[in-house]
Amino acid sequence: MTDTDVEILEKTIGYEGFFRIERYRLRHRLFSGDWSRPLVREVFERGHAAAVLPYDPIRDEVVLIEQFRIGALNAPSGPWLMEIVAGIVEANETTEDVVKRESIEEADCIITDLIPLYNFLVSPGGTTESVALFCGRADTTHAGGVHGASEEGEDIKVHVVSVDAALKLLQTGKINSVSAIIALQWLTLNRDHVRAMWAVERKS
Repeated sequence: MTDTDVEILEKTIGYEGFFRIERYRLRHRLFSGDWSRPLVREVFERGHAAAVLPYDPIRDEVVLIEQFRIGALNAPSGPWLMEIVAGIVEANETTEDVVKRESIEEADCIITDLIPLYNFLVSPGGTTESVALFCGRADTTHAGGVHGASEEGEDIKVHVVSVDAALKLLQTGKINSVSAIIALQWLTLNRDHVRAMWAVERKS
């Protein structure tokens, strides 16, 4: 199917603030070739994001961050989530720029190399948001502490853990953020290759 297989009958703005909600009345082609009946759908517009799993191939450690998330307020495990570094893509900014900037802001961690992993839709039934996901080479020797932009209400605790420990957190459900789940699963499959590719002796 193509763009011509969707007909926008009406589009209105339901709410506009830091985020935006758009209301569509539309119809689309069915697999039979006919047109669907007119449908009404709301879409949450919050922009697109980029995320990175900082990985130290020498120490075989990853950087995870922990912070309060309002969307998880009623989650069984509570609203403080174990995540990876991420941020919204601003105008005239590449996804690579975003993860390098956010790694410094959220984790005081410098990313020197990036491997693009996936570009996925977060929840296409209700939002246009996509995430460009990366694995980034980092030095975790001095990583840690609490970081974030205080003017934005950020209070971010940095955790440096071995890959094996991170995988245990994943397996026991302690990590339930989708970007972190995908990135850690990718690293599980590609860990030996990444270590071999990035295995360079560090200067003392």
